Amino acid sequence: MTPFVESRDMLTHLDEATRALVILSATVTGGDDRDIRDAIARAVGDIPVEWVEELLLQSYLFAGFPRALNAMREWRRLVPEPVADTTLGSIEQWRADGEATCAAVYGSMYDRLRSNIRTLHPLLDEWMITEGYGKVLSRPGLDLPRRELCIVAACAVAGQERQLHSHLHGALNVGVDPIVIDQLLDALGERLDVHRATSARMLWARVRGK
Repeated sequence: MTPFVESRDMLTHLDEATRALVILSATVTGGDDRDIRDAIARAVGDIPVEWVEELLLQSYLFAGFPRALNAMREWRRLVPEPVADTTLGSIEQWRADGEATCAAVYGSMYDRLRSNIRTLHPLLDEWMITEGYGKVLSRPGLDLPRRELCIVAACAVAGQERQLHSHLHGALNVGVDPIVIDQLLDALGERLDVHRATSARMLWARVRGK
């Protein structure tokens, strides 16, 4: 498996499919069952099916297994067979891919991140790299800039400001134009309550240096 960090392009506009994808990410993370069911139904025809599957697969990292399973169950009602790559790979490959992908996301903060996470617990560091950045976020089917936008949306809705801060930087590091993040925060609209919307915009202003 080859991680997308080897050949990423600048994402300069929040096209309609990507907009729908990040809204779906926010809904899977913060919506109720009906919200998720409606969002999944709208995804058909609006978003490439492989993008949806990759988002739903990665959502267990940020929304938890229960929400990921429930969302995938709704998706399977409409798209009965998996369209994403079902190859598992190996721990060694996941680790190598994970190190490359994580380094792309964190840039100059990569070594500090690894040290900080190892201090929390060495297994969290290993799982972050092999499970999160390797097995999941280095998969083909959805490019890394769009994955990062989906993570930004999930963290904003969940009110996870520390991770939101990291992934706002991460989106920029992997080629997302700042205007796209402005458009993403606008797109989330009512999916963010007033407090979380204000916090997300203030945090984004600090990341941009404004």
